[in-house]
Amino acid sequence: MKWRVIPVSERPGALNMALDEAVSEGVKAGTTQPTIRFYSWNPSCVSIGYFQSIEEEVNLPECEARGIDVVRRITGGGAVYHDRAGEITYSVIAPQEMFPTGIIDSYKVICGWIIGGLAELGVQAEFKPINDIIADGKKISGNAQTRRGGVLHQHGTVIYDLDVTTMFTVLRVSKEKISDKLIASVEERVTSLHKVCGASREQCYAAMMAGFTAGKEWSQGDFTPTELERAAELAKEKYSSREWNFSK
Repeated sequence: MKWRVIPVSERPGALNMALDEAVSEGVKAGTTQPTIRFYSWNPSCVSIGYFQSIEEEVNLPECEARGIDVVRRITGGGAVYHDRAGEITYSVIAPQEMFPTGIIDSYKVICGWIIGGLAELGVQAEFKPINDIIADGKKISGNAQTRRGGVLHQHGTVIYDLDVTTMFTVLRVSKEKISDKLIASVEERVTSLHKVCGASREQCYAAMMAGFTAGKEWSQGDFTPTELERAAELAKEKYSSREWNFSK
């Protein structure tokens, strides 16, 4: 099956989540091709997992003061700080039957595309179940997946640069824990492309594009007018709403 690949673009968090849902609806209806899209977050954003409490996980006053968005994902997992310039984010949305039945096996397939992209940069990496990618012994990519209505949706981030101080400021971590020791601990467990290969963000994105498209029949595309219209509706009525974001 031929893939539609949508090149990187910057959007607010609510619209990024809404676009993924609009594409998922199209794939479910059979009106949309399997889709790979790359994106970044403007402004920077905290996304929380579907089952989390926004008030427990996020320092909302700090986010507001810094102009950082907050949005709830449809996938599980923990709160993530998405720095506008600090990562390359992707979504894969396709019929479930295109992937292995097992969750870990399907993660391994898509994470293999990331590993292929890292290899383009000379970075050796490996998949660490359930959903992480490790380079230089440290986490460089985190991923999350959901399956609904016969559609597999996986999204994740490849860390380009790491701003640990801001991350701990906007996530709800006690002041006692925000210490040089904690920051050092995170930097021992998490790394970034900037550290491991020194390539520019543009070079890293090009490598990810190569990794995700290798061996596939694909063409570059864009969102359809129907998807954009539906995404605008979802962004306003769902992903920007207090009802959705404060629902747990």
